[in-house]
Amino acid sequence: MARPVQYNTNVKMVEIPEGYSGEGFYATSFDKAIGLARKNSIWPLPFATSCCGIEFMATMAATYDLARFGAERMAFTPRQCDLLMVMGTISKKMGPIVRQVYLQMAEPRWVMAVGACACSGGIFDTYSVLQGIDQVIPVDVYVPGCPPRPEGIIDGFMKIQQLVGNESLRRRNSDRYRELMESYGIK
Repeated sequence: MARPVQYNTNVKMVEIPEGYSGEGFYATSFDKAIGLARKNSIWPLPFATSCCGIEFMATMAATYDLARFGAERMAFTPRQCDLLMVMGTISKKMGPIVRQVYLQMAEPRWVMAVGACACSGGIFDTYSVLQGIDQVIPVDVYVPGCPPRPEGIIDGFMKIQQLVGNESLRRRNSDRYRELMESYGIK
């Protein structure tokens, strides 16, 4: 018994950047072309220490499948990644390690704080828990929740994609960016 062939009719195509098109060519700015390539090929580095890591595993599994957003390759080495996803409780002893992992990543790099503990220390308002990873490294997107649902993690990832796609190639060379890095003691 043959199965009927079904096609996915809800396919969303990537929006092409603004530019000029003619017969057989398309011209746009270099920033837009690089932004389009970067935002659809982000390699995340998960730094999971507790229950938010379990939710992230669900996000990577078949039901939610973060790979369909361009995060196909999960890497566990900072030198090959461009998105650091910090999930879970970070103790003050772990703070320097998170910072070292961040510094080992190549530019451009982005950070996503996943869960209440990574964002603000969560329910652990104690002497040993870091009250938010933004005390040691700059954070681009915060995903709230204890633990956040996979839909929240995907939404945070899509916010990172928007940020990456709209970022100028020269932003990392600006005085404002240098001041931000120097405020964290990063040169």
